Amino acid sequence: MSAELDALAVVNQLRDLAADPLNRRAIVEDQGCLPGLILFLDHPNPQVVYSALLAVRYLAECRANREKMKGELGMMLSLQNVMQKSTSPGETKLLASEVYEIFQSAGKEEAEQAEAAATSCRRKAQFFLGSNNKRAKTVVLHIDGLDDSTRRSLCEEALLKIRGVISFTFQMAVKRCVVRIRSDLKADALGTAINSTKVMKAQQVLRTEDGGELFMPFQEDGEGASAVEENTDIPDYLPEEESPSQDPDKAVTRMGSVADGMGWLNTAANFLTRSFYW
Repeated sequence: MSAELDALAVVNQLRDLAADPLNRRAIVEDQGCLPGLILFLDHPNPQVVYSALLAVRYLAECRANREKMKGELGMMLSLQNVMQKSTSPGETKLLASEVYEIFQSAGKEEAEQAEAAATSCRRKAQFFLGSNNKRAKTVVLHIDGLDDSTRRSLCEEALLKIRGVISFTFQMAVKRCVVRIRSDLKADALGTAINSTKVMKAQQVLRTEDGGELFMPFQEDGEGASAVEENTDIPDYLPEEESPSQDPDKAVTRMGSVADGMGWLNTAANFLTRSFYW
């Protein structure tokens, strides 16, 4: 990879690496990547800031990472700055607020887990972390036709156009997408956007009382369908051909050898060091 990587390319690569659960511990333990992401939160380019927030959000899904990330120099302050900055887009502020709340509640969650284990109380499983944020909710979609990276790219484009979508994670092996949205956004809007691609059809996955799953179809375009409010504030992702993962079912480090994956991580860390440290 060229030594002239710009900030947007690097942060998008880190975001894509962080989306894979197998990479999250290594990224946080790396001495350059986490400090670099924090510096990206103060970057003047709003695309860089939003992509860095998504990367931090993915890394925070690993509970073992939270205390270290919360204690990393500048993390909480940078998140506060994003939330308070008047020039930050609304969705960027909301995502920063969600990440901030996750870190704030990290110690409390550990205490609650210990108490639950002691009393043998079982908590209900959650599809996505941070569901206690009353301003956001999680919607799980099953998407027929989500078969390859091209379809995934179409799905990303459709979701990114919806005002109120905070973040999303694909589970290509089971044709699912876990979407975080504002509490005032109807799930039907997601189905309408995905169905508009004409090559994919979305259904909402609901949890039944007995722990099973129920697939709920969305209303067809036309009468009763939710109008989609397009989002013009949030930056687009890099095109699919610039993504390091051409097969979303596989971890980035599985595309070649483990050394190949860590080699890119080292390259990114070296770039961050050269760019930000003096």
